[in-house]
Amino acid sequence: MIAGSDVAAPDVAASDLAALAALKYGDLAQGGWAPRLRHRFGYYTPDDWYEACVWGLAGPETDWLDVGCGRAPFPSNDAAARLLAERCRSLTGLDPSDNIDDNPFLHHRAKCMLEEFRPARQFDLVTLRMVAEHVTDPAASVAALAQLTRPGGHVVIYTVNKWSPVSLVSAVTPMPVHHAVKSVLWGGEERDTFPTSYKMNTRKTLRRLFEGAGFLEARFAYLSDTRVSGRWRAANTVELVAWRVLRGVGVTYPENCLLGVYKKV
Repeated sequence: MIAGSDVAAPDVAASDLAALAALKYGDLAQGGWAPRLRHRFGYYTPDDWYEACVWGLAGPETDWLDVGCGRAPFPSNDAAARLLAERCRSLTGLDPSDNIDDNPFLHHRAKCMLEEFRPARQFDLVTLRMVAEHVTDPAASVAALAQLTRPGGHVVIYTVNKWSPVSLVSAVTPMPVHHAVKSVLWGGEERDTFPTSYKMNTRKTLRRLFEGAGFLEARFAYLSDTRVSGRWRAANTVELVAWRVLRGVGVTYPENCLLGVYKKV
């Protein structure tokens, strides 16, 4: 099991976290205040953890399917995405959105829904990065993933927690407001904002769905997320202090993401 976003576990090596962060942020002395601040607190973002997890699962013999791929496997780490795309045997992107046309890392692409995808191969690694919160028929989606994953292969789900404060607010916020709020907090383009349903965004639900489709939960973590205040230095410092205090008393930070790895048996 992944120990959490605070302590590196054997399956997400501290060396991978550090190496991928170096690729993303470069020389901290020459970079912006945010990476330096996180480094000072010993904090890695949920994106950092997801990227290190995928990095550890993909090798030269890996056929990788990135579901809901958008414009990049790692939107905030092009350098790592390029290296991993070159290292694996194949990288197939699947996305019904036109965003897939702008993804330069793919070896193959399919512009369709997951349930419509009928490839000639199965995959060793299937990733869903910030996709599960948009799924409206979880049982059908997980059944499709079971058909696409080779025995012994892994599905990686990285998504928001249904019970985190931002998700709870988002669930009752009209869709036209979503992008306006998202752009203030995290930036991004309107074409990257999609309706949410949160039908498979708890550990219990994910485990039930995947075990029912022939998978075992191989790893799971709640990844503390202090990025809500990430554009404001003073506010982010306060949030990181709160994260450190809660970690010190063994309490999960309330704003968090889910990272689950499910092995096909």
